Amino acid sequence: MTEEMEEKEVQRLGEETQIRKRLKAKKPNFKRQEGWRYKRLKTGWRSSRGVDSKMRKKVKGWPKSPGIGYRSPRELMGLHPSGYEEILVHNSGEIEKVDPKRQAIRIAHTVGARKRVEISARAEERGIRILNPKREEREETKAS
Repeated sequence: MTEEMEEKEVQRLGEETQIRKRLKAKKPNFKRQEGWRYKRLKTGWRSSRGVDSKMRKKVKGWPKSPGIGYRSPRELMGLHPSGYEEILVHNSGEIEKVDPKRQAIRIAHTVGARKRVEISARAEERGIRILNPKREEREETKAS
């Protein structure tokens, strides 16, 4: 009974990731007011504060401002774009706590090459996805 529920949840998350992709495609790139006009201003988002600001007043024809309506579905917040929950792993013992259906691992940046190989081998045995494989490991998997 619980396996059926897990499969339904995984399928639902897959559908919601598709919804998230569709919503993100519609979302405009929010620009800083007048950032396109002056070289000294960067185009990254800053909120409009002027008394007569057209963007703050949401005047037609001016760029959109971020709002709550552009938010992703709540269930997908904090998930990796692949739909997996990220788990940070420092040693091979932590892999045992990972559920391969829902979770994927990210190997910590402090982990050295020897331990990284050990962790990736253990993850491959259990069928766990690694979100940050090293280039050497990627080439090995492509070659085999």
